[in-house]
Amino acid sequence: MDDLTEIDEEAFTAHAMRHRRELHVHCYRMLGSFEDAEDAVQETFLRGWRRRDTYAGRSTFRAWLYRIATNTCLDALAARRPAPATGGEVPWLQPYPDRLLDELPAHDADGPEASALARETVELAYLVALQHLAPRQRAALLLRDVLGWPAKDVSDLLGDSVASVNSALQRARAAMRERLPRERQDWAGAATDGATVDLVRRFTDASVAADVATIATMLREDVRFAMPPTEGLVVGREAVVATWVADGYEGMTGLRPLPTAVNRQPAVAYYLRDDAADAWLPLTLDVLRVSGGAVTEVTTFGAEQFPHLGLPERLTDGAVTP
Repeated sequence: MDDLTEIDEEAFTAHAMRHRRELHVHCYRMLGSFEDAEDAVQETFLRGWRRRDTYAGRSTFRAWLYRIATNTCLDALAARRPAPATGGEVPWLQPYPDRLLDELPAHDADGPEASALARETVELAYLVALQHLAPRQRAALLLRDVLGWPAKDVSDLLGDSVASVNSALQRARAAMRERLPRERQDWAGAATDGATVDLVRRFTDASVAADVATIATMLREDVRFAMPPTEGLVVGREAVVATWVADGYEGMTGLRPLPTAVNRQPAVAYYLRDDAADAWLPLTLDVLRVSGGAVTEVTTFGAEQFPHLGLPERLTDGAVTP
């Protein structure tokens, strides 16, 4: 396709929608928020339609959309919230359901190496580290290291010299190495790994029983706990357990779990019994990072995240209400 001025809006939208999921994931990496990424993709399509005369076939239609999406995200970052606190938490962080990541086209998951890379670049630890980069560093890193763009194409998009882009990329890589978990390169991470499945099952059983002592045996000594959008990162087994106890978790009853997966990580949605509704209603979602046979990170999200994750709005005896 060399000329977009000859097609109508319906045809343009149909062509663009073929790339919607990968653009959404790109915007999600840039912004750290599922909902903000939704807005960015819609704005990308709108800008693309309005500026279709700027597409002259010098690049692929896909690459042209990525340029628009990246600039849309940079504009959004310039207009929105300040940088995250130095402690590591990202209040606007939202989870991304694996069922939608499975929609990524084959060229983004072709072979075991690409598949591992895709998993590593959507896990929550990676997303959090990204959010601490300056926006243009973030764009350079994603375009070069995740999408594999040549430095010249990235420099054209950002309006900088190749030397400036390479310098920004080196700083971004160094910052990511500093923020990412040290053992990350050795982490298998697959939610279907047998040992991981067993650990998550035991963690879930203890969580439903509100058995804090048993849960503690599965946490690594330097475990990290965050609960976006609440600010604050709790580090260390004793501190994390003390936080949960102080919040009234110990001795809680009426919990019912629903295993799921987000950001290519094991997760468990918890529902709380509501007798008035005669059902279990959404409570929280725990996303786990597992390393070395222990839970090394717990990120807890509220029930407001359930709808975009495709989780049921309630659980009943013998039935799930979508």
